Amino acid sequence: MAETILPVEPLTRAAFAPFGDVVETDGAERFAINNGSTTRFHDLAHVDVAAEGGHALVNIFRARPLPMPLTVAMMEKHPLGSQAFVPLDAAPFLVVVAPPGDRVAPEDLRAFLAVAGQGVNYARGVWHHPVIALGRETDFLVIDRGGPGDNLAEFFFDESEQRVVEVSRSAEASSP
Repeated sequence: MAETILPVEPLTRAAFAPFGDVVETDGAERFAINNGSTTRFHDLAHVDVAAEGGHALVNIFRARPLPMPLTVAMMEKHPLGSQAFVPLDAAPFLVVVAPPGDRVAPEDLRAFLAVAGQGVNYARGVWHHPVIALGRETDFLVIDRGGPGDNLAEFFFDESEQRVVEVSRSAEASSP
């Protein structure tokens, strides 16, 4: 298989908007609460979990880094709810996504580098690669859907359609 390289883009609200929300404090609506001792960064993501009687789950996922370069051989989606990933420490991670649909077209794949202080909320039905920690084991606060119904679909690429993505060692090492 000839390697087809997937470029890695910076994670910004505008670039990621077709796939969901960037969860970060930069540019967020904010106001003081608790008699001024706390700043609330308000309404950072649209949590969408109520379809077919679903409810919100709050989880912690512990992700081990995957070897680089990474071959993107599969993607998954959650047709009944959104799924948010917020690292619990200042760790970068890689995000690979594609638009909603019945299948994933390799040319629709996008890769983003989430830096310290950023998380993502995948919109309902958006294809994404399972969580990709960089450089070290990382804990993520994950908010997703629990309840009845089949909320997981997986798509596996033919070998000729797979893409390769690599994050530089300096990006992996940028976590404290």
